[in-house]
This record gives sequence, structure tokens and C-alpha cells, in this order.
Amino acid sequence: MKVLVTGAKGFVGKNLCAALKNIKDGKDRRFPDLAIEDVYEYDIDTDPALLDTFCKDAGFVFNLAGVNRPKETSEFMEGNFGFASTLLDTLKKHKNTCPVMLSSSQQASLTGRFGNSEYGRSKKAGEDLFLEYSKETGAVVHVYRFPNLFGKWCRPNYNSAVATFCNAFANDLPYTVNDPSVELELLYIDDLVDEMIAILQGKGHKCEFNGLDVEPAKTGRYRYCPITHKVTLGEIVELLKSFAEQPKTLMIDQWSTSVATRQSSCEHGSALAAPSVPEIPNGSFAKKLYSTYLSYLPKEKAAFPLKMNVDERGSFTELIHTVQSGQVSINISKPCITKGQHWHNTKWEQFIVVKGHGLIQQRCMADPSAPVLEWEVSGDKIQAVHMLPGYTHNIINLSETEDLVTVMYCNEVFDPARPDTFFEKV
Repeated sequence: MKVLVTGAKGFVGKNLCAALKNIKDGKDRRFPDLAIEDVYEYDIDTDPALLDTFCKDAGFVFNLAGVNRPKETSEFMEGNFGFASTLLDTLKKHKNTCPVMLSSSQQASLTGRFGNSEYGRSKKAGEDLFLEYSKETGAVVHVYRFPNLFGKWCRPNYNSAVATFCNAFANDLPYTVNDPSVELELLYIDDLVDEMIAILQGKGHKCEFNGLDVEPAKTGRYRYCPITHKVTLGEIVELLKSFAEQPKTLMIDQWSTSVATRQSSCEHGSALAAPSVPEIPNGSFAKKLYSTYLSYLPKEKAAFPLKMNVDERGSFTELIHTVQSGQVSINISKPCITKGQHWHNTKWEQFIVVKGHGLIQQRCMADPSAPVLEWEVSGDKIQAVHMLPGYTHNIINLSETEDLVTVMYCNEVFDPARPDTFFEKV
């Protein structure tokens, strides 16, 4: 199949083309049976003559071309309806009735705050044109009304508040929130692209619209993505504030507000209950927003220093903190050095030697006659060793020349007011 993407250099176009090329090149293992021969990319600066060739050969068309922020409102109809007419006329010229997808907008509903939208009217005209084209030619038409979109490669200070705020926090720029209580329905770019790939496979979701409300329907005229998130501007900003603090706190799951744990808050038109564990579950808005935020970081923020606790024995550096699941650290022991020599009541750890040659020892504090447990460990054969509660333990670098490097996981972040750590030689 040859796939034509118009508006290929836009936000959605860039992400869709990247996904299609991964499938074409066999890099995306999720789609072993989806054969894409070529991806035709068309945009405003493409030679118009190529549209003729592309429309002749295409086996599927994604029409993402459109105008969002023209200088004159009259350009809405020209850019959104006009090009759609040209595209469909070119397909008809070549008697190509391949499936065609149209990216429309919630504003095409022409209801509520969108009731007097020139942009919405141009999108509605495009929808009607495509639906009529389907009746006339028998071609399958997929019309999507997108809510607000967000994700990597979205242009800030254009038509996405999320992109604007992410860019502002990532680059220490000023921002303005006029009303924190304003709620947005947001669709993440990866969820949208997955839905668009699904229609290439004859799948996807159909619906009708009752104003802005999606009404799933197997025979619906429209398409929709079932995973969206309803979030206020205030919630977005608060999450971004905590993201920006992560290099200082090392916390990767401190975003334990309702929005952080909220899974797809609009799925088939109904809300899902938040999970009981206040972390960032797969599919949550906070996880998607954090990935989006990271994509705007400048080079100088993509790397940040960690506090190394250095002494004559080596060093100990905390890498990651979590609210619920403890911390991860890296320990470096110089040749012939012994570290540890302490025990815990409830706290437990895992030691994972990744470089060097060492010995881990543990002894039960409740039984003086119990034998010392020993594990010889090496970076050549990586394994995880539990430090058992109630057992004093150590780790010894057996090499006389090489550092011993150990990744250490602890089930709780160190609390100096309640360390649960007691010195005792093994």
C-alpha cells in the first residue's frame, strides 16, 4: 500500500509519517501484517504537480492539510475547504476510490462556544464535501473531529495551550493562565496515531456527534479516538511545576494528584475510576504530559548534575526517588573496601553489582549462632541480592585494582529523622 499524507509537515503529519515509516521499514513490531510500500508526503511547499502523481498511486489518503491561524478569516475556507476540493477532484480524475481520512475539529459542531466560528464553518464545509464525495464515488471516508491535541513536535504559541506551557516551563519563559478552572478535552498524539493506523487495518472507532458529545455507533458517519483526558489549565500548570523541580527532588512519581493518576478520563463517553496507587500508571495524563514536557527541554536542561557523596571509600549517589516505591542509587567502592555493616528493621534493599568483583555477606541479628550468608558477585554475571530485614549486611570489593560498581534499590527514600539503619559488623 502507498499512503499519501497531506499536511505532512504539521504536528500530526510529522508524527503520523514517522509512524508509517517505522511500519514500512519493519521497525514497529506491532504491525507485522501491515505492508506499506511508500509514504508520500505533501505540504504547502511541495511541488503541486506531485499531487497528481500521489493521488494516482495512493492506496490510502490522510488529509491533514488545513489552516489554523490565517492572517485573514477568509483564508479559513480557502485553506480548509479549498484544498479538500482539489484533493478529491484529483482522486476523481484518476478514478481512485481509495479510502480517505479527513482531519476535522470539534469546532465543526458549530455548537456552544464554537457556534460562530469561521474556522468551524470551514471545517464543517470540508466534512460535508467528504461525505458527499463518499456517496458519489463509493469511496470509504473517515472524518475525525479532533479535540485539543498535545504531544512531541507540537508548535508552541500557536494553537495548543499544552505546547505553550510545556515550552515555557522547559525554557524558563513567562506564561499566563487567565482562568485555571477552564477544562480542556485533550487527545495525546500517540493515541491519535494509533487510531489512525487502526483505520488502515480496517479497524478504528465510529460515532455520531450530539453537539460536542461523542455517541459511539457502529454505523456512524464519523470517527473518534476513544482515549481522551479532561484536565483543567490549573492542573496542567501544577503538574508542569512539579516536572520542572524533578532534577532537584529526583522524584519521578510525585505527581500524585487526581489528574496524575487519572487514566483515560473520556473513554466511550464515560469516566474511569482513578487507580488506588498514587503513581503514574500506564496511559495516565501525567505520563503523557511528562513525555511532552521533556520534548521541549533545551540541551542545557537535558542533563543535570547529581549529588555525589564522596569519601575515601568511594562514592554513593542517589539517582531516583519515588513517593511509593523508594529510591535507586549507585554505589562505587574502591579496591579492598568494605561498605555497609548495618541492618534494618523494615527497610529492605537489593544490591546489583554491574562492574567489578565483590562479596556480599549477611548475618541474622536474632540468632548469634546462625551462619553468615555469602554471595560472590560480579559484573560479568549480573544478579540481584536481597538485603534481608533483621540481617546485618555488607559488600566487600575483592579486587585490589578495580572499583566495584553496585546499583542499589531501597524500598523507601532515606529519612534522616527515622533512618531505620543500625551499625553492626557482619
